[in-house]
Amino acid sequence: MTTVAPTGQTLSPTTPDELERILASAHEAAGPFGRLLPSDRARVLDAIADALEADSEELVALAAAETNLGTERLTGELKRTAFQMRLFGDVLRDGDFLDVRIDHEDLTWPSGVPRPDTRRTKIPVGPVLVFSASNFPFAFSVAGGDTASALAAGNPVIVKAHSGHPQLSARTADVVIQACLSAGAPAGVFGLIHGTQAGSDALKDYRIKAAGFTGSIPGGRALMNIAMSRPDPIPFYGELGSNNPVFVTPAAAEARGQSIAEGYVASFTMGAGQFCVKPGMLFVPTGSGMLEKLRNAALPAGARMLNDRIREGYVENLQRLSSHPNVDVLVQGLAPFSTSPSPILLATKSAHVLESPRELEAECFGPTSLVVEYDDLSQLVPLAETFEGQLTATIHGEDDCPVQELVRVLSEKAGRVLWNQWPTGVAVTYAQHHGGPYPASTAAATTSVGTSAIDRFLRPVAYQGFPQHLLPVELQEENPLGVPQMINGRR
Repeated sequence: MTTVAPTGQTLSPTTPDELERILASAHEAAGPFGRLLPSDRARVLDAIADALEADSEELVALAAAETNLGTERLTGELKRTAFQMRLFGDVLRDGDFLDVRIDHEDLTWPSGVPRPDTRRTKIPVGPVLVFSASNFPFAFSVAGGDTASALAAGNPVIVKAHSGHPQLSARTADVVIQACLSAGAPAGVFGLIHGTQAGSDALKDYRIKAAGFTGSIPGGRALMNIAMSRPDPIPFYGELGSNNPVFVTPAAAEARGQSIAEGYVASFTMGAGQFCVKPGMLFVPTGSGMLEKLRNAALPAGARMLNDRIREGYVENLQRLSSHPNVDVLVQGLAPFSTSPSPILLATKSAHVLESPRELEAECFGPTSLVVEYDDLSQLVPLAETFEGQLTATIHGEDDCPVQELVRVLSEKAGRVLWNQWPTGVAVTYAQHHGGPYPASTAAATTSVGTSAIDRFLRPVAYQGFPQHLLPVELQEENPLGVPQMINGRR
């Protein structure tokens, strides 16, 4: 493993020899780790959570030094990271994640063919490669959601560290590895690699059976193409880009216009606009006074972005968007293009969005958003239909607003549809879905947040006609683990 360098220095890329050792160790660990009882894997996740919290002061300090994020924000994020580890431990102890189904033999089964004794469970897919995100150095990074769900499913994990926080990545990996070993996990169940080439080479390796990614559309698309072009294509679960539109009805603008304007500003500027669920467009009715309320809203001061590369990309995208002939500046801070970009709100009309949707709806990752005026409530459905896949879509309305068709269209476009709330803040829960049609994600049926994320890294297997002693324990009649079972179609 690569050791931690002094803060401010770059860690050396993982060499081919180092990568081979890490891949071989993960491959060797896959069988023993996958065969651990779910309760034993739960103890591994609990141990990781305990270790992260025990070293929180050091980890938060490293993260603050590398990412320009405040210690209060980072402390909360580390707490969330430990929580999601423990939540997956609870999922393992419950056992329902295996979706056990048992069909007893039935010679009179009415399909015309006798039903054999068939029993279905889920098994780990094998070593998983996780590409860290830049904007959440704990929750979507080395010990983040993809790592937690893949380990919970019984798979070794190799994380490709993000170049934006290499020292934090290395130190977090040390914490995770020691916690895994102390809890009885086999050596090789977790590894860390550095460098673009090492990440690409690992993705091509036959021992990697699935990959998770959070990042840009170009980067994610390039990696997905690698995963799909292998001799043995593997699942690639990428979270890429999203604009997260917000639609305000006339009734809501009249009833709560000021609070909507204030909530919107707080949401699109949160974390310097560097959230994947930042609302990037706000649709407001013409003549509602919403433009004036937004123009007079207090914008927060500019803030340093995660790193220079992200700031440069943001400035380039902002210059492109703000120079569009049909886009005007509604309000801006003192220095929207500086090293600490101040927030800026842009404005346009709905007709221009309908004319140039791809230009105006493109994600601008940073503290900016585009306000769009529309003339009639009936325009919202055609506007919603112009969007590509989104992580979220939001409606601010009153209970008697006739928006059923808008809700239907947005549910086709986004993985999470919100009513009178803001998309920033993705709760780690049982019902959460963080994903959406491409380009929001590469696998719209799966989530990267919440307990259902474990399904990404499991594979169903049906056993037909086996004697009891050769079956996995959760499929046996005695069911010694107490795992929930569906028997002959009934729970």
